[in-house]
Amino acid sequence: MSEILKTRQALTGNEAFAYAMKQINPDVVAAYPITPATEIVQIFSKYVADGEVDTEFVAVESEHSAMSACIGASAAGARVMTGTSSQGLALMHEMLYIASALRLPIVLAEVNRALSAPINIHCDHSDTMGSRDSGWIQIYCENANEGYHSLIQAVKIAETVNLPVMVTLDGFIISHGMEVVETLDTDAVRQYLGKRKPMYNVLDYENPIMVGPLDLPDYYFEHKRQQIEAMRKAKAVIEEVVTDYNKRFGFDFPVFAEAYRMEDAEYAILVMSSAAGTMKEAVDIMREKGKKVGLVRLKVFRPFPFEVLQELFKNVKAIGVMDRADSVNTMGGPVFNEVRSALYDLNSRPRIMNFVFGLGGRDFPLSDALYIINRVKELKEGKSLDFVEYVGVRE
Repeated sequence: MSEILKTRQALTGNEAFAYAMKQINPDVVAAYPITPATEIVQIFSKYVADGEVDTEFVAVESEHSAMSACIGASAAGARVMTGTSSQGLALMHEMLYIASALRLPIVLAEVNRALSAPINIHCDHSDTMGSRDSGWIQIYCENANEGYHSLIQAVKIAETVNLPVMVTLDGFIISHGMEVVETLDTDAVRQYLGKRKPMYNVLDYENPIMVGPLDLPDYYFEHKRQQIEAMRKAKAVIEEVVTDYNKRFGFDFPVFAEAYRMEDAEYAILVMSSAAGTMKEAVDIMREKGKKVGLVRLKVFRPFPFEVLQELFKNVKAIGVMDRADSVNTMGGPVFNEVRSALYDLNSRPRIMNFVFGLGGRDFPLSDALYIINRVKELKEGKSLDFVEYVGVRE
């Protein structure tokens, strides 16, 4: 059955996101265009104009307004989606916190792009990392195929745990690169998702509720604690949804992280998103030379799967963590700091260092990937190294 439902299509990352949205058929999409994510809602708006979806498309004057409209529609019980990138996500920042605190299952198709200044339209992860503590589940995809399926899964995850989800693809590298995407039959997608069953509905006048009241020291802490607990419980929901999706449709998508040639690895690299492809090739080259190196691709960043990383890295002696963003804190990137914290309590703690790369869309060639592996090998052998290195920059 699963083979019958699949169709192989050549799609860019943006087209894959838009096609998934068409099959999901959300009740409301509110959006404002921004490079390199503009195509997502541009293509989707054509589906609306052609009557291929039932969606109410709300063209707004800014990303802040887009997320505000999404919040209102979702609170009214609608299935809601949007798309954005970079400065657009930054402009949504205030409303991201409100969406998550109100437990609204909005799904956002995000294309990673550097934040200004200087102005740059190419990929790094500074935009979504800037929103990492806004209470949204964050899923980072390696390619267009994973992006398409993750967006569908995101609707199920969001509406089960009642938290918003952003699914990300690397700007231009994936958003504008064409790949083979195995799409599902539209009826199968809609049957899988079913209708949203909202936790509350502000239009239910027979059961009126108050949303967004002033919440001072007497109750604010309790309400935030509930939100924190929802994120904790989201881990089980993510595992259940991805496992069921794989079984139902015949895939093997990783739940939180993908382990690549880690079975006997003495040292390892952790990477996110599209750079994983280059790193896997570098790992293969080093494996052919007899080097016991492995790779972990972190897919879910929020909630942070520290238990999974502790298990994957418990036997390695050194780890190189790759960040496509820097925290500008003199301690490296955000992924590095979270991973190092997660591994602190291991009985046999590995040595760990950070490699910041690819800012503003800087190419990440195979030579840089091999360089990183060799540096981590030196770390494993006891060499004293700076704990943060910037790879591919002229300085």
